[in-house]
Amino acid sequence: MDVFGFALPLWAVFLGGIILVVVAWKLIKFALKVLLLIVVFFAILIGLDVLNVFTNIQQLLSNFV
Repeated sequence: MDVFGFALPLWAVFLGGIILVVVAWKLIKFALKVLLLIVVFFAILIGLDVLNVFTNIQQLLSNFV
């Protein structure tokens, strides 16, 4: 197989493809973990907002000042 004027053996192409697939899979797994972490964080914030925690904190702080 010729790539950019160089002759590459077929096993090297397959090995490169396998390495590329493994690295891409690890990158996708990392991105999904980060996405899950962000979703959980925002779900916690929405839950605290529904329970009026931030309003209570603001009222508490305004009573001290």
